[in-house]
Amino acid sequence: MTRRLALVIVSLLALSACRLDVTVDVVMEPDGTGIVTVEAVADAELVAMVPDLADDLRLDDAIDNGWVVDEPTERADGSLSITLTHDFTSHVELANVLNSIGPPLTNMAAARTTAEGQTTNAIDGELFLPDGFESFADADLVAAVGGLPFSEEFAAAGTTPTESMSFVFRVSLPGELISAETGIEVDDGVIEWTAPLDGSSVNLFTSTVQRPPTEGGAWADPLSTAAFVALLVWVAVAILFIGFVAIARRKKRRRREQALRKLG
Repeated sequence: MTRRLALVIVSLLALSACRLDVTVDVVMEPDGTGIVTVEAVADAELVAMVPDLADDLRLDDAIDNGWVVDEPTERADGSLSITLTHDFTSHVELANVLNSIGPPLTNMAAARTTAEGQTTNAIDGELFLPDGFESFADADLVAAVGGLPFSEEFAAAGTTPTESMSFVFRVSLPGELISAETGIEVDDGVIEWTAPLDGSSVNLFTSTVQRPPTEGGAWADPLSTAAFVALLVWVAVAILFIGFVAIARRKKRRRREQALRKLG
């Protein structure tokens, strides 16, 4: 997206008791396309400290890189949320989109392979914020201002990312879940990780497999064929039984008629 925006926001966090919560959602469809959604929520205290925050947000870099930015939304509790979305058409594009978000998403990769009719989907990477708030400053920004912005203020405040923000990463891949490692399944097929933000790292590997439609229902074809054959046999038996009853009744009627003629 843009690390400059992130650094401005986290600078406010570092110098106050405000809080920012970020959630990244990845949803992949069965054909390998999908969408990445980023939602950032600034609490009421941060909004009160910067009342023009919604108007001052500049996301031109994100828009230039294919992100769709919704209008900031003020919530009933006074917090402010902003949502950005970016679609993808392949696993390569998905990896590029995730890497464009930046820390704590690190070394993100995605794969999608098909063999013997089965498609395996996978996402790999780390949640890692090695240098605290400094991780949000890129080399270009540091070079432009001659050093890390707000570095002295960061040191004086002593506030840590763990205390003032959260970062949640959720993934939904098509198919049967094969591996999620450190993730937690919070819904059917939806895996979630929470970034530690304390300098430690969390592995994000998860994978699913899409099996051919005929494989899961392979037992159903013989069963349906057997049921059809059984139905035909039942119909044939029913017809034979009805015919047998009709013939038996006809013979019984003839015998009765013959007996009556003899008596007459």
